[in-house]
Amino acid sequence: MKKNIKSLMAGGLVLLSIGCKKDLTLVNKGAYDATTYFTSDSSINQAVIGTYSGLLHQGLWSREWYFTFDLLGYDAKPAAPISSDFLQLVQYNFTPNQNEVQETWAALYQIVLRANVVITSAQAWTPVTPAEQADKNQYLGEAKFLRAYAYFNLVTLYGRVPLHTVYYPSPTPAQLDLPRSSVADVWQQIEKDLTDATNAQTGLPVSYPATSYGRATLGAAVALLGKSYLYEKKWAQAQTELTMLTTTPFSYALAPVYNDLFDDPNQDDPAKNPETIFQVMNQAWTSWSIGNQYSVFGGQETWGGKATQSDRAQEYGFNDWGNVYISNTAVKAFTYPNPQNPAVNYVDPRAAFTFYGDAASGGQTQYCQQCTVPIAYPFVTQGSITGQGYRWLKYEYYNKVASYGGPQSGINGQVIRYADVLLMLAESYIQQGNTGAVPLGLINQVRSRPSVNAPLYTSLGSQTQAMGILMLERQLELTGEESRYFDLIRWGIAQQTINAEMQIEIGTQPFQPKNVLFPIPLQEKNTNPAVAGDIAGDWN
Repeated sequence: MKKNIKSLMAGGLVLLSIGCKKDLTLVNKGAYDATTYFTSDSSINQAVIGTYSGLLHQGLWSREWYFTFDLLGYDAKPAAPISSDFLQLVQYNFTPNQNEVQETWAALYQIVLRANVVITSAQAWTPVTPAEQADKNQYLGEAKFLRAYAYFNLVTLYGRVPLHTVYYPSPTPAQLDLPRSSVADVWQQIEKDLTDATNAQTGLPVSYPATSYGRATLGAAVALLGKSYLYEKKWAQAQTELTMLTTTPFSYALAPVYNDLFDDPNQDDPAKNPETIFQVMNQAWTSWSIGNQYSVFGGQETWGGKATQSDRAQEYGFNDWGNVYISNTAVKAFTYPNPQNPAVNYVDPRAAFTFYGDAASGGQTQYCQQCTVPIAYPFVTQGSITGQGYRWLKYEYYNKVASYGGPQSGINGQVIRYADVLLMLAESYIQQGNTGAVPLGLINQVRSRPSVNAPLYTSLGSQTQAMGILMLERQLELTGEESRYFDLIRWGIAQQTINAEMQIEIGTQPFQPKNVLFPIPLQEKNTNPAVAGDIAGDWN
């Protein structure tokens, strides 16, 4: 029986590095490599789990991911304790040797490598039972989904990148040092992987038993394919894919309580959280017996090999390390003209699920609600709290405790959820010039969540007006979910938007034209001659 992916991710994929030097006279029957170890159902499953574990490595969801894209999208702004690396991000003065630029590249390619091992191994394996054949199909679907996820982010962030789709146990320099492929070729590979993963006969299942909760489903692959088409501006194809998620065999729905999406006891309960389509699984750190509490800073598979918690609650926590505020720009977005009475401003209820603040802002004005005595805003007497600026609530659990005491959160990271799909689907209609009842209904459906129940739009107006409504709705619904930077880039308005917002708030306009892509990492340039000769101006 497959174990819960939360537990299995903790073990990582140490086996991918197993091996030893050959003895000249003896055959070591205990020595393995990827071609000799991953030859059975259980061992290939281990390789799949090891591929998921890459999501928790440096540069991705263990720590850097949320800092990088909340800051770049100006959902977050730095507070005094923030490290210089993260400060360089929000100032847009990072370079090709920036830690986050290099770590994100390395972590995504680690997922690619591991997915390639799974695909090569599974294709070479001959199942002997129908159950094993079903597992083989699933493993291939999961690996192709994860490889597509990695390349989706690589092509979006870096543009043209090397396209590795084959695992070579002993690669030649030519096989290892690939040149950059065209953006079109990378997107084509993403589409192919996700089309394979969504094949009804040989792809992913619609759902899993509770013991495998968190693995990529058919819905996850359909959602990522639809999102890919949206990013490629293939509006009609995006509409087709995303529409599938609104009908059988899928049963996604909006979580009635918005904060159940970001609360660890409820994230793993499909009854309370029917909205999650794919999330990065975390598990609360409780003792040194399950690994190093500070594994999020590196060594996820070597410092005890079991810790899979998130550091976000501690890092963002206003009564803990307090490294970032929510930006004033993000806070102000929650106050806007009432859709049914534009002459009157309306404060969106999602503000109280997103940040702590005063009543006028709509933020949550109380914390430690489950403590003996709840604490009211501005919280200025508590610990390291300064009371200056608005602080993050989303992904926090200050409702339960006054302070965390360490990086130990078990709250999962949302990658794709149903509200996001509904808004992407609405956008696919609007981008085709349809601003009628269907996209209107999709946007209003998100606003109708019982715990939000915001006033509904009566019409979307022109295409330009409809896109403005859609953009605001995505900002409000997905604040702090590392979405806004990607949205602004793909809409082609990142420079003008970020510079205008930061000019108002801090008096600078740091976004340069080159910032629409990350630089190719210096480490890649130094080790791959095929890439080194293909970089203009030491950037991309």
